Formats: sequence, structure tokens, C-alpha cells
Amino acid sequence: MFHTLEKRMNNIKTIFSIKDLENLTGIKAHTIRIWEKRYKLLEPERTDTNIRFYNLSHLQKLLNISFLNNHGHKISKIASLTQLEIHQQVRELAGKGLLKNHAINTFKLAMLDFDQDLFYETYNGLLNTKSFREIVYEVFMPFLSEIGLLWQTDTITPAHEHFASSLIKQKLLVNTELIQAENKIVHNNAFVLFLPDNEIHEIGLMFVNYELVSRGHRSIFLGPSVPIMSLSDVLPYYNKITFISYFTIKPEKDELSNYLTEFDSTLLKEKDHNLWVLGHMTQYIENQSLPQSVKIFRTIDSLIAAI
Repeated sequence: MFHTLEKRMNNIKTIFSIKDLENLTGIKAHTIRIWEKRYKLLEPERTDTNIRFYNLSHLQKLLNISFLNNHGHKISKIASLTQLEIHQQVRELAGKGLLKNHAINTFKLAMLDFDQDLFYETYNGLLNTKSFREIVYEVFMPFLSEIGLLWQTDTITPAHEHFASSLIKQKLLVNTELIQAENKIVHNNAFVLFLPDNEIHEIGLMFVNYELVSRGHRSIFLGPSVPIMSLSDVLPYYNKITFISYFTIKPEKDELSNYLTEFDSTLLKEKDHNLWVLGHMTQYIENQSLPQSVKIFRTIDSLIAAI
């Protein structure tokens, strides 16, 4: 009965198990129970069979409590505040520049409630004090990392992930277009950005594209699921090409070595071309067996620094 209910909760996502709250807030389930018992911070609802569950209001309150607690407020002090006072304290701290964690928490709530207005309101609030690049690195990237973990633990559904990702993609596209309209290409070499066959997770690659364009580089963005042979079509146009790809789930572990070998022999041998790769799957690539023209980067920062 409990596993059935928990599965139903994870599908609906307007109600949450205590494990969901732990995943979403970073507060251990054991600690949440202590806070409930000692300070009456949350009062979970219960099913007819006495199984506790939580709603979005509980989650919002716990995210705000976590934010205050992480910024030096004792839990005993927080417990004496009303929900409105907690909210006001959070706004005051956020107004003093402690925006990152608060914004990530608010983006989580927007995602879980499919609330596009809340996403835009939070984003526009960040723009008052941060550049778009700062928002990307300080807020969007950590938020996306958390989304990945939440998805892996079944705390959110693919619908939530796609909702949040699509809104972030919109912002990347708009800001990249603005820079392209203003900046001239000042470097002759070309960067060709693509994802391998059956790879569709393109946000990381879109970040890289934004950085290249903002620095005046010629960035050719081909997008998801591009076969190796299709990439050969760009070879006649440039003497030096740096291909950049993001391996999030593809190629799979047992395909990585063959993929890189084929890429090297098909595209990199004739001229001074290179392949730079980022993403989760790169942890399974053995550097000592890499072709000379292939380079692995662990972060976007390190890749941009190499340009």
C-alpha cells in the first residue's frame, strides 16, 4: 500500500513524501521529523491509512526555513515566526544579495507547480543585480544539477524537467541572439557545436555557444543527434575546426572508445581539426587512450579558458 501511494505521489507531484522533501530541500528526513515534533514547524497531512504526506505549501515553507537556517538563523528562532514573517525574513536576506539559494528554491517551486509566471518573476528579479552570465553560472547551472539529481531519485517527473529546461533554453536563445546582433566575428577559426546520435540534452552546449558568440568566435550550432558522417559537410569550409560536443547520456560506456576512434579517423586526420568534449559520460573516458586531437573538459569554465 505504501509503495503504491509513494508512486502515486511521485506521479502527481502536488503531494510529497518525506523523502521527496529531503531530496528537494537537502534537509534529512530525520531532521524534518525532529523539527516537526520539537518545534511544530510542519504539520503533515495523513491518508486514511495514516500515511503522512506533504503539499506544496509545506514544501515552500521548508525551503524558506532551510534558506534562513543556512544563513545563520537558529531553528528555535525560526520556529517562533509566523509563515508570513518567515517569508519576509527570506525576502530581506535575498534583498541583501543572498539571492542564489533563494532563487534556486523559487525555481524549484515554479517547476513543481508548472508556474511560468513565478519563473519569469524570479529571473527578472535576478537581472536587477546580476548579468545574464552570472545568472547562468551562479543559478541556472546549480539548478540544473539539482534537477538531474531530483530526476534520478524520482522526486520529479520528466514533465517537470522539460518544463524548467525549456524556459532556461528560451533565455539562452534570446540572450545569444542579442549578442549575435551586436557582436562581429573577430576570429577566423570555426567552432562546430553538436550532440552525438540520440543525445538530446543540449542546454550545456547552448551555454558553450553563448560564451563563444559573446567572445566574437564563429560558432556553428548544429544541435542534437548529429551523425558523424553529417559533420563532414562542414569540413570544406574551414581550415581549422574545433568540434565541441556534450556527452550527457550518449555515447554509452561501451561505445565511447569506438565513437572517438571513428570521429578521429573520419573528421580529424586530414587537417588541423580537434574535438573537445564535456559532459557526464566523459568520466568513463580513459585519457591515456585518447587520440591526440581529442581533449576532455570537466567544466564549461575550463573549456572557455582554453579558447
